[in-house]
This record gives sequence, C-alpha cells and structure tokens, in this order.
Amino acid sequence: MTTLGPLSVRLPSARATRRRASAGVSLPALGLVLPAVALSAIGLLLVWSATRGRPGSTLPERQAVSVGIGLVLMWAVSRIDLRLLRAYVPLFYLLGLAGLVAVLTPLGRTINGSHAWIVLGGGLQFQPSEFAKAATLLALATILGELRDGERRPGAGAVLLALGVAAVPVGLIALQPDHGTALVFLVLTFGMIAVSGAPKRWFAAFAAAGAAGVLLVWRLDLIRPYQLQRLMVLADPDADPMGMGYNATQSRIAIGSGGLLGKGLFHGEQTAGHFVPEQHTDFIFTVAGEELGFVGGACVILLMLALLWRGLWIAARSPSPFGTVLAGGVVCWLAFQTFVNVGMTMGLLPVAGLPLPFVSYGGSATISSLAAVGLLAAVNRRTRTPRIGQSRRGA
Repeated sequence: MTTLGPLSVRLPSARATRRRASAGVSLPALGLVLPAVALSAIGLLLVWSATRGRPGSTLPERQAVSVGIGLVLMWAVSRIDLRLLRAYVPLFYLLGLAGLVAVLTPLGRTINGSHAWIVLGGGLQFQPSEFAKAATLLALATILGELRDGERRPGAGAVLLALGVAAVPVGLIALQPDHGTALVFLVLTFGMIAVSGAPKRWFAAFAAAGAAGVLLVWRLDLIRPYQLQRLMVLADPDADPMGMGYNATQSRIAIGSGGLLGKGLFHGEQTAGHFVPEQHTDFIFTVAGEELGFVGGACVILLMLALLWRGLWIAARSPSPFGTVLAGGVVCWLAFQTFVNVGMTMGLLPVAGLPLPFVSYGGSATISSLAAVGLLAAVNRRTRTPRIGQSRRGA
C-alpha cells in the first residue's frame, strides 16, 4: 500500500512489479510522450507565428533545436535506473546551486528585469534556475522518499531537512530577483511534502507561517510599488490600460478576438502587430487563443491535463515512496506553471513571468520540462503497467 496524499493504492507484489526491457512500450509512457510531443509541436508553430515579420529572426529554429535536445534528454532520462540516479542526487543538487551562484557573479546577465541568465558565445544563453528545479526535485524526493524501517511517512527531521534544502535555491533565486520562479520552488516543495504523506499538522504550521509572513510584509511596507500596481491592475485591468495594465488588456483582446475557431494560424492581427509583449514566451497562450480560438486553446489545456493525469496515475502506482514523491513533484511543477501562465494571460492572475511548459519559447525551460517527463517515464518503468506489443497470456 502506498499513499499519495489522501489517495491510497494497493500495489502488486514485488515479483509482479519486475519489468522486462523487451516487453514493449507501456501505455502510461505513451500517455506522457504523446501529449509532450504534441504540445512541443504546437509550441513550435505558435512561436513561428509570434515571431514572423521580424527580420533575421532565428527564434523558431532555436526552439526546434531545444525541442530536439529535450526529446533526446527525455528518452535518456527515461532509461535511467532510479537506484543509480539517487546515488548522484547530491552532485546534481550542488551543480544546480553552482549555477544559481554563477548568475549572481559577473557571468550573469539581466534580461527582462531579472539577473537570471548566463550568456555564452554565439548568442547562446541559458537560465540556471530551470535546471535547478530538476536538481531540487530529485533532492527533495530522496529526502522525503527514503523511509526508515517501520516508517510509513517521513519524520520531522526529514521534513525540516527538505525545507532547508529547498530554502537555499529559493533564497538565491529571490536575489536575482525572479519571484515567479521562486514561487514555483515553494509550491513544488509543499506539494512534495503533501504527496509524501507528512502529518497534517505540518500544513497547519505552513499556513500559519504564511499568514504571519504576509502580515509582516504588509506592516513593514516591503511590497514594491510595481508589485502593488500589479495587484491593483488584477482587480481592475482597465484602470491603467497603457501602463501596468497594458499586458493584461492586450492579452485579453487577443484571446477574445479569436472566438470559437480562431482567425487561423499565421492570420492573427494582434499577433502580427506584436501588440502583446513577450507573446512568444510568457504570453504564448494569447497566440493560441487568437489564431486557434477557443477550440485550439482548449486542446492545449486538455493535452496538458492528459499528461498531468497520467503523471498522477504513475505517482499513485509507484512501488516505492521515492518514485511516488518524485512523480508527484513533477506534476506539481508542471501544473502550477500551467495554471499561472494561462491565468495571467486571461487576466485572472497577476503577471508572474512564468512560461507555459513545452509551448513557450525558451531553451532552458523546454529542455527541463521534457527532462521532467523523462523522470515520470523512469518512475513508470518501475511499475507493472499494460504494454503495447506484450503478448497476452492464455490468448
């Protein structure tokens, strides 16, 4: 019996969970790969549309290269033995922290207000925080999923250690500052603690600490003016349509103008006029809404939901606590970023600067998201599941 929050699943015996490499391709793995590939393909088309008309733009080609690298990495990660992977988790974590520290040195560059990038020669650049997500994810899964004999859930020491391990990258990212990505790390951490089956009193303590933190920030006037303006714009986007509310106003216009079926790929007037800032990255969903309409936007969301549902299925069926926590963490990561990205483009949430997984332009984000799908597939390999090409006994 394994626990996924309130969900309990009876697992097969140890003998039944052994897998043969030659048994075919598992259905859950296809449930991960097909949505991820479809979303990446849609993202390539939307990036192409969003950047057309820019003289000398090579962004679609660069995104295609990133998708190719990400797919290869996804396959490679899916073949890794989780027991071998756990042996190198401390190294991955330290490398992730080294990248975050390097950003704060002269090697780092400021792009779109965040000192979160390292620029290499030939126009190449990467965002270390994207790779630090996977490294922190593995570290937390190792801490929360390594139970002692007789334990059914992580103890207080494991939870405190997990919070300490997560606090280091969160603090480094907050110095950039990149509050949207820091929030992803926090949600990832609390989600994995929940999936691990930690006692509910921890979440009462988290809620109390969060409320105290909000009160402290408010009383000490630590909210920056632009952050307060974003909250005010969320309440009334039309209050400042040419200032802080410009992004939200233009994105709503673009999505709303698409109607049911959209204006057609490469025929969006808002997209062609580049009225929406960063429409190939953080606001890529506006291109889907305008050119593919409600049906196209819904397809993007449904593909993501299919992937997340399969990820939850794998987490619940994992025969080891490590696999359960790891898969649950990947689901929390991708689900939260999707929710925030779509919500901010529709004016339902403040602008947080988070990309839409698999769809938004960005090499670091694309590669790390596809690698995360590889981790889900690696967990799935440790679970006995129906397979394509596997002969049926007694047939």
